[in-house]
Amino acid sequence: MTNFEKLYNEVIKKSLVEKFGYKNPHEIPKLTKIVLNVGIGDAVTDKKKLNTAAEELALIAGQKPVLTHARKSIATFKLREGMPIGCKVTLRSDRMYEFLERLINMALPRVRDFHGITGKNFDGRGNFAFGIKEQIIFPEINYDKVENIHGLDVCICTTAKTDEEAKALLTSFNLPCKN
Repeated sequence: MTNFEKLYNEVIKKSLVEKFGYKNPHEIPKLTKIVLNVGIGDAVTDKKKLNTAAEELALIAGQKPVLTHARKSIATFKLREGMPIGCKVTLRSDRMYEFLERLINMALPRVRDFHGITGKNFDGRGNFAFGIKEQIIFPEINYDKVENIHGLDVCICTTAKTDEEAKALLTSFNLPCKN
């Protein structure tokens, strides 16, 4: 059991019950998964960039990413249907909590202009999504070996019914919050 999982089970659950008055323990919001997504636009012309991005995402997430393919052809971008253009990783259970801990405690403090959680980052169903501009904020990435700087999207999925409940859950994990 990871540190954040212990924190959730021992502290956060109780505080959420006090704040929202849940009657059933299954009503208490929890994290279900974290999805990391990298899109490489230059992968159309250079397959090596996609391979290095997949290797870096594997270092960040701790598991092998899945390649994502184009759904439709776009002639102006020389993109054909089915071409690999990115990669993604879905994290659940222990790896999810480990990644969240590294993200909050090590990576986000290294971001210069991270504004924290705002209402516009929620999708209305209790999921929180944001983008990271540079993959080099993660300590797993060796800065000297990075050829290209690229960003990644992070989507934190919860069982919360409202954005307010999801925000309370995520701020309980010390995710920075902008008032």
